[in-house]
This record gives sequence, C-alpha cells and structure tokens, in this order.
Amino acid sequence: MPKQKLLEKPEEVSFDEEDEDLDDEIESNGKPQSVLNEISEIIVVATDWTTATILDQLVRDNIQLNPRFQRRDAWDITRKSRFIESIFLGFPIPEIVLASQEKKRGKFVVLDGKQRLLAILQFYGRSETPNDSFALKNLEFRPELNGYTYQALKNDIFHNSVLDALDNQTIRTTLIRNWRTESLLYKIFLRLNLENTPLSPQELRQALHPGDFINFLDDESIKNQALRKILKLKNPDPRMRDVELLLRYVAFHHFLSDYRGNLKRFLDMTCEKLNNDWEEREIEIRDTVSQFENAVQTTTTIFGEENIFRVWLSSSHTYRSKFNRAILDVMVFYFSDPAIRQAAEKNKERVENAFKELCSSSNSEFRDAVEKSTTSIRETHTRLSLWGKALLKVLGVKFTVPELVDNRIIFNGLR
Repeated sequence: MPKQKLLEKPEEVSFDEEDEDLDDEIESNGKPQSVLNEISEIIVVATDWTTATILDQLVRDNIQLNPRFQRRDAWDITRKSRFIESIFLGFPIPEIVLASQEKKRGKFVVLDGKQRLLAILQFYGRSETPNDSFALKNLEFRPELNGYTYQALKNDIFHNSVLDALDNQTIRTTLIRNWRTESLLYKIFLRLNLENTPLSPQELRQALHPGDFINFLDDESIKNQALRKILKLKNPDPRMRDVELLLRYVAFHHFLSDYRGNLKRFLDMTCEKLNNDWEEREIEIRDTVSQFENAVQTTTTIFGEENIFRVWLSSSHTYRSKFNRAILDVMVFYFSDPAIRQAAEKNKERVENAFKELCSSSNSEFRDAVEKSTTSIRETHTRLSLWGKALLKVLGVKFTVPELVDNRIIFNGLR
C-alpha cells in the first residue's frame, strides 16, 4: 500500500540567534567538580508505564500538561494518528522524560514528550481542545481503522482488541528526581532536544515559574497579531517563542538596570518578580504590553514587512534573510514610546538610513552587538545606546538613552 502524502509544513521564520546563552548556567561557581557533584546527586529511574497508567497520571494532573500548553498543538491529526497506531502495534517509540517537582510530591514536569502525551490525552477524549476525541486518519498499517474515534472503537466488539493493545502497551518513562538547581534541569532539557527540533526554554520556564504574570503573557502572545507576523504563524507557536519574545520586551523595558549578562536568569527573574507583584503592577504591565504591537507596526512601516528585525548588509545592499531577536529588542525598546514612534513614522527615510549606517560602518560596533556576543552586558548596552543616539540625531525628540557605569547598565526609563 502506498504511503499517504503528509501535509507540507508552513514556512517558519529563521532565527539568527540562540534563544538563550546557557553555557554558564549551572550554578557551581565555575568549579567543574561542583558540577559533577550536582550531577551525581540526580536520581534517574526508568520505568515502563502502560498507556493507561500514563493517561491516569495525566487526568489526575500528576503529569503537568495544563490547558495553556494544550492550546499550542504542534502535531496534525495524521501525525497523532500514526503515533497512536505505533502504540497499539507495539512499535518502539521515544521515551517520555519527566522531572519531579521539588515542592509537589508525586507531580512531574515534562522535559521531553509533551506532544506525545497530548496526543494520548486527546485520543482518549480527556482534553479540552479542538482536537479532543479526534478520529484516526491516514494510518499506514491498519487503514481499516481510519475514521474511528476511541469511543467508536470501544463500541465495536470487533475492534476491542485494538483498545486492549493500546491500554496495555508499555511506554518507557524516565523519571528524574533529586535535581538541585533549575539551571541543570535546563541543561538536561536542551540536551534531550538537541537531536530533535530545537525547543525554546520558555516551555520549561512556564512550568517552573507559574503565576498570574506568565499566564497573562501567554494569553497576550496568543492574541498578538504582531507576533504572528514576526513568526509567520497562523496559530500559537508550539515552541512558545512568541511568549519568549514578549517576555524579553517586558524584561528589558522594566528591569534593564538589573541585567547582569545572563539572559536566562534575567528572564527567570522577571517572571518571578512580576508573578509575585502582579496585583500591584498589573495595570503598568498591561500598558507596556499594549504598546508592543504598535512598536512592531512602526518598525514595519519604516523597513517593510519583509525586512523587519533583520541586519542590513551594505556589501549586497540587502537585508539579511534571518530574523534577529537583538534587533527586535532595540526597535521595540524605543518605538514602544508614543512620541518616539510618531516622530519616527514622520521621518521614515532618515530612520532607515540611520539604521543602515549603523550596520555598515567598517568597524561596526552595532553589528557586533546584534550578531556576535549578544547577551553580554557591554554588547546589550552598545546596541541599545547606539540605536538610541542615532534616533536622537534624526528625530528631534528628547528621551533618555541607557548608560554604562562600572559594567552596569543604568536606566530609569525613556522619560
């Protein structure tokens, strides 16, 4: 039987920069032995849970697969169906990797396998998503089961054996216990996904730092049309890059002076602070986020949709094809201000020429600061300062540019 043709994936935006620099993330004071000691304390347990057991853990919310993640459904029905088919046929499937939650006994964070777990939950009809109770589609080895839902199989005595095989099939599940720092957990998370599609650490961050602020940011990222335009997506990003981009914007807007050159810790700190202070700062943060879409629109008006947040290449007189987060950071940092935004739109050509000039100088500090060591304190200040000073020259609007004093960024707001 010929294989069913898979649907083509939509075009994805190509990123020019790693999400977060995690090279120095294990909190061990730089001592290799401390790192090894921390790793040696981890307890790794491999177990063979059945599909029915995993479903029970999901339904009881012991495996944290909350509704917010479920809205970010990356697999189409064909892929879900063939995964379910692999289970009841007894094919080998990748293991599920879970980490115990330190303060919640018997609760687990998913390090690898969320889409597989979601497919199981949906097929059994136990999720609250559009794909709940999906019907099997485009099966390769049991095509006679195409169109069957879980309930339809349950009601058909001729196919009860399929459900028995599905319920009782074992799935290798690895449990990680006794981990000491989130930094090491991030390392494990990234290492697990090294050979697969690279995942944003934002997914793990939201599991480890839940709260009202991160819930708000998740909701806003789903509604935000500017993020969809940037990422070239029709639906919420399953890798949560949309949430991360919005988090970076909020973090640099409100906590720039607290930045110490470690992006992961900076974003974690932002989540912790605003989750804790949400009641007092909700109105302020909502106002900040409301300006993001306007800032992106101004950037689009000036540079054109195909060129936003990309480096200018003077040698070829074109913009680089890859999206650059560091450029997004500096553009929305200033264009979130209504006065700067209005002046920039009135001087579009001068603003674009100023940007091209920053990118084009023979010894371009700005280019280095957006393309090379982007997370250091000095480079973060350099790109924000140089772009701010360039705007001051061409706009005729007064505002404050971040300063660097004793390798610390000093900034108390644009006004």
